[in-house]
Amino acid sequence: MVTIGFHHSHEQVHPGRLLAAAQRAQEVGFDAGMCSDHFAPWSATQGHSGFAWSWLGAALATTRLPFGVVNAPGQRYHPVIVAQAAATLAAMFPGRFWVALGSGENLNEHVTGDGWPAKGVRDARLRECVGVIRALLAGEEVSHDGLVRVDRAKLWTLPDEPPKLVGPAVTPATAAAHAQWADGLVTVNQHPERLREVVGAYREAGGRGTVALQVHVSWSPDPDEALAVAREQWGVQVFGPPLAWDLDTPEAFDSLAPHVSDDAVRASVLVEHDPARLADRLADLVGIGFDAVYVHQVATDPRVSDDKHPSAAPTATPRDATLDRFLDMAGEHLLPALREVRA
Repeated sequence: MVTIGFHHSHEQVHPGRLLAAAQRAQEVGFDAGMCSDHFAPWSATQGHSGFAWSWLGAALATTRLPFGVVNAPGQRYHPVIVAQAAATLAAMFPGRFWVALGSGENLNEHVTGDGWPAKGVRDARLRECVGVIRALLAGEEVSHDGLVRVDRAKLWTLPDEPPKLVGPAVTPATAAAHAQWADGLVTVNQHPERLREVVGAYREAGGRGTVALQVHVSWSPDPDEALAVAREQWGVQVFGPPLAWDLDTPEAFDSLAPHVSDDAVRASVLVEHDPARLADRLADLVGIGFDAVYVHQVATDPRVSDDKHPSAAPTATPRDATLDRFLDMAGEHLLPALREVRA
């Protein structure tokens, strides 16, 4: 049984419109949601970066969907705070929340004023944070002195069942390392053979739980628009790590945009105008061996922005027309096709 989810991109969409999209995703038949946790967008053209944890409370309260979030403890977030936030959401919405714990990107973490550690140090810090978070979620009092420091911390509000701690990975080596501690794995779309290696590395190392895939999609009925918006909104993401880990501002990412080819964009994003063909491409990726797929529509409507047009009359449910159009198409074409795969 494959879970079909919708990814909510805080870097791209005003949180009010993103909440409306979550509600619409439930209406059209998505099974679940997940979201990004950024302090800054990847590109200045994306233009947003709402606080994921505030938004998650609203999304969980106004839908029936389970949700997850990708988070980086250790620098911008102390692991004690991540544990408290996760415990509270899991206590309020039993069985509906998970958190993926990664080593982070400089884009989001440099705001603390601390130096950006080397990858090996970040990975070691993550392992310490996971240990602290697990112990706190188990009800233990925790003190720790290492790459992170904790003094006699204890959570006073605990869920009946702790939320799953998932490992995010884009390489086979990271996937195998996460297998030692994670309750599941989440990765992003790349070449199918590479995805097979990531899934295989996790399972061969003893990885347990659900293996999920986040897929970047740029769909529009107009093929030229689909490619243009993919380039504008997600083009600077084609380079991947280590650049994606180490650059520190949206402007630094934007400086790379002139070097991005159309072929590179298409390799990173499923650019499509034909719903049936998009459904087939998604089904092929799910068939690699994923238990869940989260679809991320990178195309949004920049013309509708409540925060940039304060004189506009407020509405109870601000909407993004491009996301609504995609979600309606997904409900009609993508979800039925992907449910054939799960059958």
